[in-house]
Amino acid sequence: MWQAQVFTLYPDIFPGPLSKGLYGKAMSKNIWNLRVVNIRDAAEDKHKTVDDTPYGGGSGMLMKADVLAKSLDQNKNEGEKILYLSPRGKKFDQNYAKVLSKEKSVSIICGHFEGVDERVLSTRNIEEVSIGDFILSGGESAAFVVIDSILRLLPGVLGNENSTVNESFENGLLEYPQFTKPQIWEEKAVPEVLLSGDHSKIKHWRLSQSEAITRVRRPDLWEKYKKN
Repeated sequence: MWQAQVFTLYPDIFPGPLSKGLYGKAMSKNIWNLRVVNIRDAAEDKHKTVDDTPYGGGSGMLMKADVLAKSLDQNKNEGEKILYLSPRGKKFDQNYAKVLSKEKSVSIICGHFEGVDERVLSTRNIEEVSIGDFILSGGESAAFVVIDSILRLLPGVLGNENSTVNESFENGLLEYPQFTKPQIWEEKAVPEVLLSGDHSKIKHWRLSQSEAITRVRRPDLWEKYKKN
């Protein structure tokens, strides 16, 4: 069973949509599990204080080292990956989602304020991860993204195990266009090649479409694809 632990100041946000649909069924089958840890439970003062002003000045507040470290130490699993969702972290992508899907347990720290005390990151072997070049008010929505991308890779979660094979990023390209019934809709027809039954031609068409879309929309991916 794959397990996610989420360390958050707002535990009521979880599990939300992760307990519905395919993911909810997979959870009931013990394919995966979610444990939510309230960081405030590790605070020892009556106000459950988790933040303080940074040394050296500056705007905003930081999550305190002692509180976060205590929360981690009390709840971490042996040998698990611990991620801190941060805009300065390495970019999260499909390949890393695959790596994390092979882990038994992953803990995710949802940041707030201006960040966390650097000493926690350096002493608890925490890896900083970013889901993109933008700023969020908290790490909870990013945690949903990370967990979602991993869950669909776990065996038994999706109804069709082959449904992830030809998706965007699986071969370094964006996905080709898809069509279904009706064959003609608003005077627009499904491409003839998809109706031909010639699987070789269909495969070639889909690859050429993926290449064209990637070249225009994601030149960064296109350059990597050409090198491989």
